[in-house]
Amino acid sequence: MKRSQTPPQLTWELELWKAGFKTVGGFDEAGRGCWAGPVYAAIVLFSPESPPINLIGHVRDSKQLSPRQRQNLTGVIKAASHDWGIGSATNEEIDSLGIVPATKLAALRALDKLKTPPDFLMLDYLIFEELTIPQLALVRGDQQVLSIAAASILAKTERDDFMNQMDTRYPAYSFCTNKGYGTIAHQRALMRSGVCPIHRMSYKPVLVVNQTAK
Repeated sequence: MKRSQTPPQLTWELELWKAGFKTVGGFDEAGRGCWAGPVYAAIVLFSPESPPINLIGHVRDSKQLSPRQRQNLTGVIKAASHDWGIGSATNEEIDSLGIVPATKLAALRALDKLKTPPDFLMLDYLIFEELTIPQLALVRGDQQVLSIAAASILAKTERDDFMNQMDTRYPAYSFCTNKGYGTIAHQRALMRSGVCPIHRMSYKPVLVVNQTAK
């Protein structure tokens, strides 16, 4: 499994703490490209009172970790963070709003779960014009910034848990394996069994199968 040379660091958080921001948050999402299921968003807050030094070298972009590694890190991240929140938007909301607005909706729901709002928010690529919180969008932020990488793990594990539950309800699609992504096996299952209630009907591969079935 290929990894970046340097794991995510606290560099950005340290600079922001020095600038006077007390609760610095990292945001990331999981499931934007899936054909089925919700999109999940997570926000992790770190504080200078208890900097999570123990996470450095272990926490990485969720895509660079195995499922077991992500699961093992989830509790450690929650314990080391000042605060954290996870939100989601359903496949129906994705179809109705579009994936970017639905991702933002999931992020707002994650924010609502926080006991204290962040003073500053760092994001992997996205910017939330709806929020008055100071923000910084970074390309591949989940590979550079510890709080963003931590958020990517929480969002991914929460979404994977949901899709594992959906696998028992809709076993034809092997959601426990593909997590709703467009694998060849998922495509074949769609052709064989049609769509199920958690498929994103606005996504072209699902839309084509649904129209063909009619």
